[in-house]
Amino acid sequence: MNIERIKLFNYRNYKDASIELAPNLNVVHGENAVGKTNLLESVYFAGLGKSPRLTQDKELIMMGKDYAFIEIIVNKKYRKHKLEFHLDAKGKKRIAIDGIPLLKMSELIGFINIVYFSPDEMRLVKEAPQERRRFVDIFLSQQKKTYLYALSKYNKILQQRNKLLKTVFDTNVLKATLPVWDIQLAKEGAIIITNRREFVRQIEPIARQKHLLLSSNKEILTMTYESEIDGDNKDEIEQNLLDKYTKSYNKDIELHHTSVGPHRDDIKLAVNGIDIRKYGSQGQQRTTALALKLAEIDGFVLESGETPILLLDDVLSELDLSRQHQLLLATEGIQTILTCTEFDKANLCSNANFIFLPISK
Repeated sequence: MNIERIKLFNYRNYKDASIELAPNLNVVHGENAVGKTNLLESVYFAGLGKSPRLTQDKELIMMGKDYAFIEIIVNKKYRKHKLEFHLDAKGKKRIAIDGIPLLKMSELIGFINIVYFSPDEMRLVKEAPQERRRFVDIFLSQQKKTYLYALSKYNKILQQRNKLLKTVFDTNVLKATLPVWDIQLAKEGAIIITNRREFVRQIEPIARQKHLLLSSNKEILTMTYESEIDGDNKDEIEQNLLDKYTKSYNKDIELHHTSVGPHRDDIKLAVNGIDIRKYGSQGQQRTTALALKLAEIDGFVLESGETPILLLDDVLSELDLSRQHQLLLATEGIQTILTCTEFDKANLCSNANFIFLPISK
């Protein structure tokens, strides 16, 4: 899988630009604030239907303009496709693939597989569990529609259950009403936990290998899915979830939110047996985050047989020369879009496609 061309109109600081990409390494370089990250963001948006940095789509429109347009030409395994995105100032977006409008965002997710890494992705290792859940959820949502639907349903049901806990103050009414939501919540939650556990099981040996390379064989990474919910299969997990929801009624009523379930789970990351979420050095945390992202690439290949698009936003400045070499070595055979202010062609890669910003029109 690779992107052939990106067209941007009224997008961020791009008034009207057409950018050709090579199927291997593309180095986007230039001074700060010329639009390097904005270019990567447009590709991320094309893959996941949202920005990695903003919550409102209308903020992607150039200041003073009423709309923005993105066009992506992508080569997949069997044919070439055209993706079109129209954004307006009211926050509405229209998406079409090969001229056919999409009715749901779920139809877009997974059409282009994206792996994104920036210095902010350090949050994956050192911050709250939701960042690690987000890492797993983005991967699985791109790969499995069943997971995407289950996650969407679970979040909607959870929101309704929490609203009930916040607005109804009669304990008897709550205990009579909650089971209706719990049955649905347990069903979708079991799908989520089952898939997340399988993902961690499959990705852990790959991430360990990547981490060994990045750390010059000095450190061993291990990953463990942490959940209060036990069970050897989906049916057992569903029943155990239902039991947990029932047993937590008094606690949930007191806290006014749902205290158990996959929205509370985490992934333990340890290096040489030490929990680096809490005790790892910044260097260890950075190496682990990068190893997870590189393992994610292999995970896509295993699941779909196609390589994803790798987006690397200003990561070389955060790595020493050895890790820079290992990173670029790992990107061979994968379309990579890398942003930087400077790039050492002689020591790193002289065969890349160099794109200098700003682009003249």
